Amino acid sequence: MPKNRLEAFTDGVVAIIITIMVLELTPPAGSSFTALWGLRDKFLIYLVSFVILAVYWNNHHHLLQLAKHIDGVVLWANVFFLFALSLFPFATAWIGEHLGTAVAPAVFYGAVMTLGDLAYYLLLLALIHANGRASAIQLTLGQDYYKPLVSIGGALVSTALAWVWPPIVVILNTGLLLLWVLPERRVERHINHRQ
Repeated sequence: MPKNRLEAFTDGVVAIIITIMVLELTPPAGSSFTALWGLRDKFLIYLVSFVILAVYWNNHHHLLQLAKHIDGVVLWANVFFLFALSLFPFATAWIGEHLGTAVAPAVFYGAVMTLGDLAYYLLLLALIHANGRASAIQLTLGQDYYKPLVSIGGALVSTALAWVWPPIVVILNTGLLLLWVLPERRVERHINHRQ
């Protein structure tokens, strides 16, 4: 299967997920700035989730730039990745209603983050397997590719700590974004070297 079909499908699904998420934002009941201020928690978590989805999409795009081969395992790993991302609108809406006050929505949001990070890592492993140990993915990212494991561990820690203090799930996962906001420099160098 050509990888451009996988990329196009992923792009479409991520666009739909973001659209569903923004549709969960409802206008305030009143027409004042005070009424708008009342929606600050919902807007804040929407902004965090939007950036998380953008970071996932951006890194997915860079990862696939290194791939030459797509097989059935990669397809299923990508579907699992999209499944994890598809939970963000629900998790965002629920935690937005109870940001910082309720344990269950915070734990669920953390679990969705953990699932997304795990799914990305499994997709990376599937792509390495499909493209071989001497592939650009393996050679560029190498054995020391720690970012997915740090993200999974951080998301697990934030989810566990959310049982004690719910806001920590948003704070820690927003902090973990700093690992991913800039595209992987090794991928950028590899792509520029090929051209």
